[in-house]
Amino acid sequence: MAMLEVKNLCAFYGKAQALSDVSISVEQGETIAIVGANGAGKSTLLDSVMGLVKNTGSIHLDGQDITGKKTGHMVRAGIGYAPERFNLFPHMTVRDNLMVGAYTARTDIKKNMAAVHRLFPRLAERESQETSTQSGGERQMVSLGRALMSSPRVLLVDEPTIGLAPKVVGEIAAVLKRLSAELGLTVIITEQNANFALSLASRLYVLEGGHVTATGTADELSKDDQLAKSYFGA
Repeated sequence: MAMLEVKNLCAFYGKAQALSDVSISVEQGETIAIVGANGAGKSTLLDSVMGLVKNTGSIHLDGQDITGKKTGHMVRAGIGYAPERFNLFPHMTVRDNLMVGAYTARTDIKKNMAAVHRLFPRLAERESQETSTQSGGERQMVSLGRALMSSPRVLLVDEPTIGLAPKVVGEIAAVLKRLSAELGLTVIITEQNANFALSLASRLYVLEGGHVTATGTADELSKDDQLAKSYFGA
């Protein structure tokens, strides 16, 4: 049984359809990636799972039907979200932003804060700093940390490397690799950088124009010459 399964998802902004008949699944403890160009619908897919976008289809978490539930229910059910646009409170401190994520997991605050500081020592060092004064990489760390404060079973991470320097990308990649091994998390990452996604994910879904056009392991997808040329630089 998949930890998270999305079937025949269609998403809409008003009358405009952004996703059409999208189906993905991820097993417990697995990391998968959704790759595609800007505008392919990657963020919309994660927003739809979180109940932030009008959609149809079905969503099951660990066998339980959570279709149509609101965002708060999704978080309480065990889905954490680190969006591309961060959505941090710029004039609040690092610690206070992290504490916002703990709203639905108040009994786990001490444990989760320790885990976040272990993954991101820089956040412990700068817990009194306002996020408006931080670099993009540091804000990405806060966004990931805030999602982890909710005690998620599934973590959705939207475009974690966009706009970041290569050194910081490496730091983020190292943390994402530890999430499954150390915390037992199931992780879904969206990325334009397919090679970065390949370094983390066991399987990939290719999203183009709101449709899933291919899925498989890196070896399987690399056998398609057009996909390899478009996404993997081959």
